[in-house]
Amino acid sequence: MKERTMTERIIKVGHSPDPDDAFMFFGLASEKVKLEGIKIEHLLEDIQSLNMRAMNGELEVTAISAHAFPYVADKYWIMVTGASMGEGYGPVIVSKKYKTLDELKGKTVATPGKLTTATLLFKIFTDGINNVDVPFDQIMDRVASGEFDAGLLIHEGQLTYAKEGFNKILDFGEFWQQYTNGLPLPLGLDVVRKDLGLDLAKKLSHGLKQSIHYGYTHQSESIPYAMQWGRGIDIQLGEKFVKMYVSELTIDMGEKGKQALELLFTLGYNKGIIPRVPAVELV
Repeated sequence: MKERTMTERIIKVGHSPDPDDAFMFFGLASEKVKLEGIKIEHLLEDIQSLNMRAMNGELEVTAISAHAFPYVADKYWIMVTGASMGEGYGPVIVSKKYKTLDELKGKTVATPGKLTTATLLFKIFTDGINNVDVPFDQIMDRVASGEFDAGLLIHEGQLTYAKEGFNKILDFGEFWQQYTNGLPLPLGLDVVRKDLGLDLAKKLSHGLKQSIHYGYTHQSESIPYAMQWGRGIDIQLGEKFVKMYVSELTIDMGEKGKQALELLFTLGYNKGIIPRVPAVELV
């Protein structure tokens, strides 16, 4: 292995151990995509932990929930590349016992964490329903056991709930698409710390774009790699999940992605959930 030169700068990059993130970062993690003068150190942690690290400005580049951005906008820019955007799909409220939102009034829903975008959507668009934050990978089991009346599913649970005998009450991705006349639903973002300066931030954003391109053009390598974090789902389902959340908008969110973020933050602010509407500055 080539020794690191003295001039290489170490950049710590945080992403979650999920198939879609693993797919995006495969090119960089495998060093098939290299950035001159930069050594990437990867940190894999759940999104709630990465949100908290971003609050402290610990990582130069990290994945965060879109919901977390208003709290870190003073420290980070949003990368134009790397966002997870639902296009007609997204977090889903499911139940074994109930079938409508009206039936959930006064009941308790298990939600996947205070700063997740799923929980923000739940708080914006539902009223009179209680929620308790639960680790996302426990939600289905704890609803099935009767501990909770319903659950808000993220990640691959969105694809497997019907097979497990759950009723769909509300798919926020479908709802958002109708509510906004076709805007994508911003769920996860990649952000880069402002103190790196604009030139380096843009170089890192471009590097992630190259990494995603490498994953798409070398799927015989990138999909099996990504499925190491598939939590037991088969490769076909894993590939479907990856391609849901690594789309053209992931390569470049463009004006539609920016508009969607601005709307999400405005709705959250108007409901008193987030403290401010941050400027959406893309690099």
